[in-house]
Amino acid sequence: MTVNLPNLTDIERTGLEYAKDIGERVVATFVVAAGGVGVAAGPADMFHSSFWETMAAAGLAAAGTLIKGILARPFGTKNSASFVRGA
Repeated sequence: MTVNLPNLTDIERTGLEYAKDIGERVVATFVVAAGGVGVAAGPADMFHSSFWETMAAAGLAAAGTLIKGILARPFGTKNSASFVRGA
């Protein structure tokens, strides 16, 4: 009887690709959210926020992206943190 398990290097490569994908998405979300809050609180003068309020808003947005990416893994492409197949 033979058991066909995936090669360990394939598993490592899949995990590394997924980690890179979700890491990039979380960092990008944090930067964009921080920039958006900063612009709205600064030159656009839509509301006032401190540095830490800006960082908290960006952190919450990044955490949301992380959770979405983890939940998307079983449904989307194997090595992607997206719900869209092939992305």
